[in-house]
Formats: sequence, structure tokens, C-alpha cells
Amino acid sequence: MSERTIAINASDIKNKMNAIDFCLLCAFLHVGYQNPLGSWTLQPNILVLKVNGSCSQRALKCLHSAAGFMNGDDKDIFWKKDDKEKAQRGNSYLVKLEESLGGGNYSCHSSNGSLLNYTVVLIQEDFTKKRKILMETDLAEYLKCTTQNFEGAFRCSWIWDRRRVGKVALIRTGRGTDDECSPDASGQHWTCASTESHISCSVDDSGDGISCVDKQYCPFAEEKKKIFFTVYFSNKHFLLESYSKQFYVSEIVKPDKVTIRKVNQSMIELTYPGSWSSPHSFFPLTFQVLQSKHGCKNCENPCDASTGAKMPMADSSSACLFELENNSRTVCVRAKDALYDSQWSEWSHLSTD
Repeated sequence: MSERTIAINASDIKNKMNAIDFCLLCAFLHVGYQNPLGSWTLQPNILVLKVNGSCSQRALKCLHSAAGFMNGDDKDIFWKKDDKEKAQRGNSYLVKLEESLGGGNYSCHSSNGSLLNYTVVLIQEDFTKKRKILMETDLAEYLKCTTQNFEGAFRCSWIWDRRRVGKVALIRTGRGTDDECSPDASGQHWTCASTESHISCSVDDSGDGISCVDKQYCPFAEEKKKIFFTVYFSNKHFLLESYSKQFYVSEIVKPDKVTIRKVNQSMIELTYPGSWSSPHSFFPLTFQVLQSKHGCKNCENPCDASTGAKMPMADSSSACLFELENNSRTVCVRAKDALYDSQWSEWSHLSTD
């Protein structure tokens, strides 16, 4: 077992011991269990309890009608948490919450073992700003959203914390306050609709991104409202966290790479990415060109390694020709939307040797 694994296991044991000590302290001081700060239903049979780190409790019901009781008595109903039978009996089960513990899959059964009902309890912390499921990116954000053009499609991605990989539990996105989102049977495809937007989203097979399309987006009209995008993630510890981002499509545009073609010894041609919106006269790009007299055959990215000067070009609405400098051995080109201060594309490069 590696030192890293030992350290992680030791940390988990310490956290569990701290929670047990906290529970014993509550009992010793005769601190009464309070109700959670709040609760809401994420999906049918999935209950979210918002906690602040103090001792709290919440009652779950198995059946909402006495018609399901054997002989009108609920004493034969028994409960399981994560498939392990518990001592409590009856139609109600009291979930005790200590700090972030208490979440799980609670199921109730008849005397013969048949499943009667179940409730998955997820815990949403309100007492810490520290995030546990996703990691921050270099830009001090958790969600990175980009689009290749102005066609209404966009993708938001994230980086899992290596110790707490989770899954998408809920997506909420739209341009209004009344957007209703619903998943399909797989839970991987979501539709969010309102009077102002109609956005369909799919969780990527890789599990580290969501691809969406705003079906009411018009590329020729000014965006009056930003898209709000919120993802709820749950992990194996039944912890629930939400991450949000708001943006205009114009703010997250990042063109694909520019195509470079050598015409002759002194001229190259720059062509718009095939995925870029048209007509190009309405969606012009600005190009930036870097030329270097030094070759870089063994470099992974000669554009980053090159010391040549970056030369901004005028906006162009079509493919254009560009004259090479004398003794130029490497040409690098990137592009961005000419009308908005959005992201540059990745560099394209061409060896002129």
C-alpha cells in the first residue's frame, strides 16, 4: 500500500472518528436534535437535506396510507440503510444527521422482505465553503463553458476531485426564472424549457462534461439575457454540491483551429475553421500571426516555443493570403471573434522548410 493511500485512509478514519465524537458530545451535553435547515425533492424518491453541521434529524415515512399495513399495524415494517437492516421498526424512520453524515439509501420492507418504498437521502452542506467533489481550474472556476460558433450549442466541463469522483444528479439551465428541467429514463439526457428558451443537454460518455443546444437561440439577434447553468453532483458518500455559471454565448466563443496552406515559397493562405458560423461577413474573425526563423522539429507546440513576434492582422471575412517574411521557417496562426472580446483559438502551425 502506498504512502498516499495510507494517508487518504487515515484521513477518512479521522473524519469518521470526528463525526462519532461530535455525536457523543451532543448526547453528553443533552443537545436536542433539530430539524435540518431545509429539505427539497431532487427527483422522485430522492430527498435533499440541507445541514449546518449541528445535530439534526428528519423523519421518513414508508407508506402514506394505513391501507398498506398488515392487519392495520405497522410494527412488522422494518428498515434498511444501504442494504443493512436497522433496529428501528414501524412506518416512520428517524434519520439522525451529524455534521455531513446521515445520507444513504433508506428502504422499508414488509415482514416477508418485500420492498415497500425507499428514499435516497442526500446531504447538502451549508456550513463550509470548501468544495469536495470538483477541483478548481487555473482560472479559479469549477465549470468551463465553451462553444465553437454562434449556432446555439455549448459544452461545460469540469475536473473531478481525484478522491471523490461523483455523478451528475440534476441539471438546471435556461435564460429565465421559470425553466423546468426533466431527465429521460437514463438520467443522461435533460430538457429544460420555458417561454424564453428550450435547451437540451446530454451528459458526455466520459462523465466530465455536458453538451447542450439552445434550440431557440438566434445567431443574428442580440442576446438580452444570459444563460444560467447549474449542475448538481452527488458522490458515493451521498454528498450533494451545486456549481453554477452564467454567460452570453458571445462570451464563451472559442473558434476551432485555423487552416493554413502554403501557396508558394512566399505566400500562405489562411482559411476559416469549417465549424465557424456563416456568413463570414456577419461573423468575421481576427487573425494573429507569428513567424519564426527558428525551426522546432522536436517541439510538441512550436508556437509556444517560438520567439517570433506576434503580428495582429486586420479582420477578415474570407480566406486571405499572407506574405511570408524572408527566412521564415515556422508560421503560427490563431483566430478570435472580431466583434467580441472572447477566447483565442488554439494555435495552428506550418513548417515552411
